[in-house]
Amino acid sequence: MPRPSDRVIRAGRPFDAIGTTWQIDAERPLSAELAQAIDDLVERFDRTYSRFRGDSVVSRFAAGPTSERFPTDSVRLFAFYRELFDATSGAVSPFVGASLERLGYDATYSLTQAGQPVAAPLWDDIARWDPETRTLTTTQPVVIDVGAAGKGLLVDLIGELLAADGLRRFTVDASGDLLHRQPSDDADGTGGAVDGLRIALEHPYDPSKAIGVATITGGSLCASATNRRAWGNGLHHVIDGRTGLPTNEVAATWTTAADTMHADGLATALFFTDHTTLSTRFAFESVRMFTSGLVDYSAVFPGELFT
Repeated sequence: MPRPSDRVIRAGRPFDAIGTTWQIDAERPLSAELAQAIDDLVERFDRTYSRFRGDSVVSRFAAGPTSERFPTDSVRLFAFYRELFDATSGAVSPFVGASLERLGYDATYSLTQAGQPVAAPLWDDIARWDPETRTLTTTQPVVIDVGAAGKGLLVDLIGELLAADGLRRFTVDASGDLLHRQPSDDADGTGGAVDGLRIALEHPYDPSKAIGVATITGGSLCASATNRRAWGNGLHHVIDGRTGLPTNEVAATWTTAADTMHADGLATALFFTDHTTLSTRFAFESVRMFTSGLVDYSAVFPGELFT
């Protein structure tokens, strides 16, 4: 990851953060103070949650049993992970890191399988989370990976900084995780109707095509696909915590929700369970494409499908 001094954050220009490309579009240029605050947030977030750097908080859990205190944003992140864990019967877990490393998605990005995958340890067997003190205590070494919802949380945190600076119209795009904010009654400041932001739903097997278009007028859209971060023979980053193996029935998912953390995590959960089941716990809309080519979608997904 680039050092903070190497990252240049300007409205309308791409920049690198937590291993991917980001862009912020806003109604006015970002002040130097706001850009620095975003830069500091990204560095702090990465130093806390990245399993790819040896000085992160989560890296200390891989060395053995430990108890570590996390920043304030961890309360919503770990609470959501526990909800996802329960809703998917353990398929979505923050403890899938060991399998990802064995399969080759490790700190050096070797992309070479170095061992057999293993099921993620059960939450209550090896970990205790105390939201009051923001402390996670483990009883054995565990490789924590918050990739299913962590990037979405960081998008939300950056959005909160933008809003606190007085910005009312902005988009934070983190390569598939997107937050869009605009006034609900006056999108362009001229009294006109809200048109919304139209976003193509990229075909997972042909990036030159789209299977549909989503329209968001405020809120978040997240996508997840097994063709992203894929390597070897059928290996990719969407891991079933119950088996440690990459999932193979769903090819891509898209979700809309009020915030990006929820849209991000639910996009992963849809690889293991359906919208109807998840909608008993969460408010969101979705599209899901199976490896067979079949597509299902929720009744009021904000957009249109071409297939």
